[in-house]
Amino acid sequence: MKKNIALLVLLFIVLSASAQKPDKIIKVKKVTAIEKTLSADDMGGRGLFTAGLDKAADFIAKEFKKAGLEPVSPSSGYFQEFSLVSAKLIETKVTVNGVDINSESVIAFTSQASLNLTEQSPIEQVHIEGSERFFNEAYRYIRSGKSYVVWVDTAYSKIYPNLNRLKREHFKNDHSVVFVLTDQVPEKFSLQITHEISEKKLKNIVGILPGKNRVAGQEDKSGEYVIFSGHYDHLGIGEPDAKRDSIYNGANDDASGVTAVIMLARYFKKTKNNGRTLVFAAFTAEETGGFGSQYFSRQFDPEKVAAMFNIEMIGTDSKWGANSAYITGYEKTDMGKILEKNLEGTGFTFYPDPYPDQQLFYRSDNATLARLGVPAHTISTSKMDNEPFYHTQGDEISTLDMNNMTAIIRAIALSSASIINGTDTPTRVDASLLR
Repeated sequence: MKKNIALLVLLFIVLSASAQKPDKIIKVKKVTAIEKTLSADDMGGRGLFTAGLDKAADFIAKEFKKAGLEPVSPSSGYFQEFSLVSAKLIETKVTVNGVDINSESVIAFTSQASLNLTEQSPIEQVHIEGSERFFNEAYRYIRSGKSYVVWVDTAYSKIYPNLNRLKREHFKNDHSVVFVLTDQVPEKFSLQITHEISEKKLKNIVGILPGKNRVAGQEDKSGEYVIFSGHYDHLGIGEPDAKRDSIYNGANDDASGVTAVIMLARYFKKTKNNGRTLVFAAFTAEETGGFGSQYFSRQFDPEKVAAMFNIEMIGTDSKWGANSAYITGYEKTDMGKILEKNLEGTGFTFYPDPYPDQQLFYRSDNATLARLGVPAHTISTSKMDNEPFYHTQGDEISTLDMNNMTAIIRAIALSSASIINGTDTPTRVDASLLR
């Protein structure tokens, strides 16, 4: 009897170990089912502020719950909610040293309907001189989280109006940055600026898999995070062309990445070997400025984020063919080397980004955390010099290689193992070297 029990226990251990292999959990049929749902016509192309995007968000949240993830918030569940505001200029009255300034010389970034400022106001004044890099300096003040009046040297008169391009939607906040084009730093000034403010709600979907306390003698890294992410928004509905309908399904961009995130959540929940806490995120508003990932990144101490695997456009073969993908910013940390080590003998290869001129490292949802030093990289197969359905109505599931896409997700699961269990820690990005 005891012998039979021992054999049963041994058999259970063997079967359990076998069940944890990626190909036992990450199956083509399951991957295809999720991909098909996210890229279906009834999602309406997942355009920003549409019912289709909300429908996709609900589906992803249900999948996170089904996978056994903890919600990011007790009150809002798996939804990480935030607001974007648009400010339409109504009226501007500005004087500098008693002289009226035309409205084209004043550009305000604000969530306030009315701004009334003078030299007596408790707001910091700064000056962008003609010898400085204008847009770098302007962007720094806009992102600072503080209020400023910025006097801009008239040497920038020709390019100054381009600052308006940054005045799309922005996060709702309590600070304002007002730029004034002038040939002097005034002793006295008066700024009266009125906007019509509109506010719109958005949400990321975020689930948590808490890290496991390690056994005696090993360092407890459960307070550190590893992030797996993709964006679930796309371009919505446009004009039909001669060959296709009007829906931008976004099967590859980036239903494929979100499908990977969901499947990885299922896999790591079942393997139960994550020494570090895992965060699974589906970002909104990537196509319109990366607002979802920017907001998400502000909720974490970057020093506590050990790595970020952002997954974007993995539905088509890479330039090297099947069983391969590339990593953006490969040379900026040793994370790629760690992944390669973990994939030895599997036949799968991660390559450095072959399209450095495209600046992909800065263009996807990894960028915000990377700029803060996190080893945050995007994994992709997209042939950026020859991807015929990119941002077209033809980006449908029928154009994807589901077998290869499944192999890529399995490779991410295997290659990340030593990072998620706490054995390996990638080197940090040198943020001082980023442009």
